[in-house]
Amino acid sequence: MKPLQKITQKYNETSLILRILVGIIIGVILALVFPGAEWIKIFGTLFVGALKSIAPILVAVLVTSSLCKGSAKLDRRFGTVIFLYMLTTFMAAFIAVAVSFIFPQTLVLSAATEEAAAPNGVGEVLYNLLMNIIVNPISASANANYMGILAWSVVIGLALKKVGNETTKVMLADFAEAISVVVRWIINLAPFGIMGLVFDTVVSNGVEIFTTYGKLVAALVGTMLISSLVVAPFIIFIMLGCNPYPLVFRCLRESGVTAFFTRSSAANIPVNMELCEKLGLDEDMYSVSIPLGATINMDGAAITITIMTLAAANTMGIKVDLPTAFILSVLSALGACGASGVAGGSLLLIPMACSLFGIPTDVAMQVVGVGFIIGVIQDSMETALNSSGDVMFAATAEYYEWKKQGKSLPDFLTGKKSK
Repeated sequence: MKPLQKITQKYNETSLILRILVGIIIGVILALVFPGAEWIKIFGTLFVGALKSIAPILVAVLVTSSLCKGSAKLDRRFGTVIFLYMLTTFMAAFIAVAVSFIFPQTLVLSAATEEAAAPNGVGEVLYNLLMNIIVNPISASANANYMGILAWSVVIGLALKKVGNETTKVMLADFAEAISVVVRWIINLAPFGIMGLVFDTVVSNGVEIFTTYGKLVAALVGTMLISSLVVAPFIIFIMLGCNPYPLVFRCLRESGVTAFFTRSSAANIPVNMELCEKLGLDEDMYSVSIPLGATINMDGAAITITIMTLAAANTMGIKVDLPTAFILSVLSALGACGASGVAGGSLLLIPMACSLFGIPTDVAMQVVGVGFIIGVIQDSMETALNSSGDVMFAATAEYYEWKKQGKSLPDFLTGKKSK
């Protein structure tokens, strides 16, 4: 038993990022050496399943507890967070237009179409989003509908604040802490989960996508990297007046890596909550802004919709002028904000955007089919960009208020060494 305790202690003392890196390497090696060992996939399935299962409970309990205690301060910081989420989503769509004009893409429209109902317009997307807010709270939790969970948690939290006593508040606070501990246990096992996810990815997908759709993948990934490594740092620099890259790289490393492999913003909510705590953010704020960001902070989705739609237009020989491209970017950004409320996410919003150019639905659905083919890269990058941005801008809004109040920014941002 003693050797096992030593191994466990050494495991827990090792940096989580290093453990994840080792998990990635082992996953690749196992996929190449033992591609038939299907049982290895179960580690990834269990990890993602556990995160998806605990995330709705975590969000509901944290938000309700924060508001019930009467300590929640949804002040100017909250408005700043929403502004940053929306601003970066619109900017991502504009950048995607620019990249598509500089490096125009075309498609081989021979992919099998997915049988799914795409929304008819941005009005339907927003309608679905609003309907998700008023859905039954039990159903919202069961289906990981975070807009519904967030809305009902706010209402119930405010009601408990009005009628609840101290015993109720203490009980909710203890429950929230217990759920947080469970989340930390799950995240601690991330290296095993990511090993299984990497194994599944390498076994299931060959290198063909890099050749057949290489240029399209490069355009999507390149635009997402510009958004994450150029645009976001510039905004943070304007807001905080300091080197933004320590914050950017930390969010990409501790949030983006897990989001890349889980390919689920919902599953990454607990990871983001944990990171916000490490960054010293106010729990009353991030318990609301992180699940909200998983719904409306959709830079990657806006990029995917824009580039894929313009590629379809180029393939059809449709000339797109700048004013129309501008309208497309606005439509993509608005649609992206409701992507989580539509089954299939950003890909099923492509036909809506294609309708702007009169592209037939059957052609648009072939474009969706192409999206599913490259989805192993596109969706992974998209989720990593979206999820890391949730923390990035929640932290920016918080630190911006610190700066206005004359408080010092964290040492890792200012370059000072912690005492």
